[in-house]
Parts: sequence; structure tokens; C-alpha cells
Amino acid sequence: QVRLVESGGGLVQAGGSLRVSCVVSGRTITTFAMGWFRQAPGKEREFVAAISRSDDTTYADSVKRRFTISRDNAKNTIYLQMNSLKPEDTAVYYCAARSRGSTLYSDFREYNYWGQGTQVTVSS
Repeated sequence: QVRLVESGGGLVQAGGSLRVSCVVSGRTITTFAMGWFRQAPGKEREFVAAISRSDDTTYADSVKRRFTISRDNAKNTIYLQMNSLKPEDTAVYYCAARSRGSTLYSDFREYNYWGQGTQVTVSS
């Protein structure tokens, strides 16, 4: 059974940095395309970043040059390094995995597995 568990969320001041992690169990992450999404109160879930099985990456325009997605295959973990955080980055951040497929996926409907989310709050 595939399971995704996020961690590393918290409260940070605007301009600060935070790294969230997603540990995958039940299957090696080399078989997955992975992504990060977020959802703020009263808003729809939105795409943040994705990484392909070949380590290509893509980002939402709102986080480009501030956020970095990466994977550590030895630890079966993906990361989202978030720098220069803004209050509008406040949301629950979700990790997602898609089995099969060799490209990048920014539509949440493309993903098979989801974590429970981790709260990131950026104070002004």
C-alpha cells in the first residue's frame, strides 16, 4: 500500500524559508512522478511544483525562483524548499504521486496518491 506523509510545515515570518518533506512508503519513488499542491481556506487546490521520473521540474508562476522541488531516491523522499515566503503562500501543502507516466503533471486529477497535508503559515 502506498502512503505519503508530509512534514516540516509551520509558522514563519514573511521573507523567511521553510522546507517541507514528503516520505513515500510502499513503493520506490523512482516509479512515480511527484508533485506539490496547496490549498488555502476558501480556495481551490492549486498546483505548486512537479518533478518527473527523470528529474525535470516545473513550477507555478507564483512560486518560480522562490521554491525548489527535489527528490532523494535513497530516502524515498521529495522536498519543497520555500524561500522568500509571502503571506499569500499560507496554505495546507499536499504531496502527490502519480504512478506511470514520463512527464510533468500540474493537474491534480492526474495523481493517484495523496498525503494528508502540512500547514504552512506565513505571517506579515
